Amino acid sequence: MNLEAKALVTFLQKFDEHPFTVKIGDEEAQIGEGKSEFTVVFNKVPSMKDLLTSTSIALGEAYMDRDMEIEGDLYHALNMFMGQMGKFSTDQKSLKKLIFSSLSKSNQSKEVSSHYDIGNDFYKLWLDETLSYSCGYFKNPDDTLYQAQVNKVDRILEKLYLQKDMTLLDIGCGWGFLLIEAAKKYGIKGVGITLSKEQKKKFEERIVEEGLEGQLKVELMDYRDLPKSGMKFDRVVSVGMLEHVGRDNYDLFMRSVKEVMEPGGLFLLHYISALQEHPGDAWIKKYIFPGGVIPSLREIINIAGDHRFYTLDVESLRRHYNKTLLCWNKNFQEHKDEVVEMFGDRFARMWELYLCACAATFMNGIIDLHQILFTNDVNNDLPMTRWY
Repeated sequence: MNLEAKALVTFLQKFDEHPFTVKIGDEEAQIGEGKSEFTVVFNKVPSMKDLLTSTSIALGEAYMDRDMEIEGDLYHALNMFMGQMGKFSTDQKSLKKLIFSSLSKSNQSKEVSSHYDIGNDFYKLWLDETLSYSCGYFKNPDDTLYQAQVNKVDRILEKLYLQKDMTLLDIGCGWGFLLIEAAKKYGIKGVGITLSKEQKKKFEERIVEEGLEGQLKVELMDYRDLPKSGMKFDRVVSVGMLEHVGRDNYDLFMRSVKEVMEPGGLFLLHYISALQEHPGDAWIKKYIFPGGVIPSLREIINIAGDHRFYTLDVESLRRHYNKTLLCWNKNFQEHKDEVVEMFGDRFARMWELYLCACAATFMNGIIDLHQILFTNDVNNDLPMTRWY
């Protein structure tokens, strides 16, 4: 092996929890002891400078550019490897602008749009019929992805203890399935807010299709504009949106929710969480979720208490998200040729890497998914049992 290849193998030696094989040209090296779990083929060796600046970006881009290939199942390889993300190198100083991007309204709107406005036709290829782009709930082992998404929404709506004619706000409403179900099943009046023009357009079409014009509406709105909207709600829900808020704005987010809630109202917060506070992965920020940050469970509970949000219930759906992502990846693979035709090979490889890597990080406990149910101040009128 030449010096570059030897340096790469030396760098990879620390990722030895699960043995794997590295192939460079005609030569092979084994990392870790025991039977090799997977094989990584390097068609081009990434520079040591790039690996030390961001292991995540260097390896991610190598896969996207076909400079690196995985022999066998990509998810299996990542599941063996991603539990060691704590050993990745990240030079936060040189990546400062990427890792700590601006929390201004204009920048956050641009960041959200970059992901969710890729196009409804793209998301329709691999999401289920509900167009739910968040963790499902697999009540039974043989539940389909569609059934898991219906289960998830049903579970959230039950936790919110909805009654007819109540008002419900969905912050980061996506394509609107949750509000549509709430309106049809409980007779609520709802408002969804999003920063995605594509989501708003599709949601408005669905409102008309379902004949819910008198019950639901959707607004292009930043959560920071809620207090001055003059609206008040009995219930608030936010699914998979907190990850876009940014650590410095969690307090502002909770305060904004508080100001539009009726006393004693219920607030369900569903978000990807972490054990500890971390600025986020550089590759994900560069290519998938610009500005995305994973809140820890403890910091959100702590901030909530400052605003007299009482915590009623906390539930982890970590393994449900692993299964959801594997379902998405299966759908994605079935439509991969269409994705390549729409956006090119590099984009398609980027997305399959994202889906499989996220599934692996959930399985390894790098990230979690929590649903927290709060009351706005004390509420003594709810049933006393947990599963009302």
